[in-house]
Amino acid sequence: MTTEFALNAEARSDLGKGASRRLRRNVAMVPAVIYGGEKAPQSISLMAKELAKLLENEAAFSHVLTLTVDGAKESVLIKALQRHPAKGFVLHADFVRVVAGQKLTAHVPLHFINEATAVGVKQGGGEVLHALNEVEVSCLPKDLPEFIEVDMAKVEIDQTVHLSDIKLAKGVELVALAHGSDLPVASIHLPRVRVEEEGEGAAE
Repeated sequence: MTTEFALNAEARSDLGKGASRRLRRNVAMVPAVIYGGEKAPQSISLMAKELAKLLENEAAFSHVLTLTVDGAKESVLIKALQRHPAKGFVLHADFVRVVAGQKLTAHVPLHFINEATAVGVKQGGGEVLHALNEVEVSCLPKDLPEFIEVDMAKVEIDQTVHLSDIKLAKGVELVALAHGSDLPVASIHLPRVRVEEEGEGAAE
């Protein structure tokens, strides 16, 4: 079953911090901006309840969304969210236009598989440590993955998985790798308590 990622919005002409505060307080709306492509940036407002419901699905962050502004449809990606520091709800959203045939960059979540049966866990008694939970990718809109799998099955104790070890679909590139940065993604190490116990035993 395919989930449709869509939001309704209204064009906004009342701009500025005071206007944004009034918008959030009076009608439970969230101020936002759409930019990119060949059009000028557009200020919009969204129903806070609709946006919150959409964001409950992790995939919304790595999917092209259909944003309907006063009846006109735009294909966009969530670029940035400003959240309330204590309560976590969205104060402001930035969307970037998606143009067919033009590469985009987006943050895509990592899904780690075979952790419990990994060599370093099952045979070595280690635990999996995640260094990254998402990666920035560059690709055409049609190639944008919902998530990227990291297979931990063959990872041994004290071994680290790097960006260059991840299998990617055709047409998808990792931005960090393209800039020469092969970051660590995950590793398997003995639990700290066990390491300390073994160290104490050796000292005695």
